Amino acid sequence: MAAKGYKVQPLCRIKRHDTVQAVQLGNRERLLSFCEAVQRSSPVSSFIRPVAGATAGYASEVIFADGTFIDGSTSELSCDGPLREPFSVFCQGGTHWTQWGLVLGEVLKSL
Repeated sequence: MAAKGYKVQPLCRIKRHDTVQAVQLGNRERLLSFCEAVQRSSPVSSFIRPVAGATAGYASEVIFADGTFIDGSTSELSCDGPLREPFSVFCQGGTHWTQWGLVLGEVLKSL
């Protein structure tokens, strides 16, 4: 995503201390499209369309994409983001880096 001009954190090839990757998408439409592409590419519940909404503990609407076997699992492929500036999505999980590689192909098509 950094190669496509998006701000990411942590940067590529930096030593990581967790599995979360943040990407600043810049607007609401991109954030929604990103999460929809992740859900479509998920191994579970790929037919479900994620919808942003009010969630306890968040000041803004939030969208979640989580085609997971266990709700709320942090080790399975998922992403979420609050619908406010800077419209960042937080990605985590996946059983192998190739899973995110395939998902990102769909994400880039949708952006």
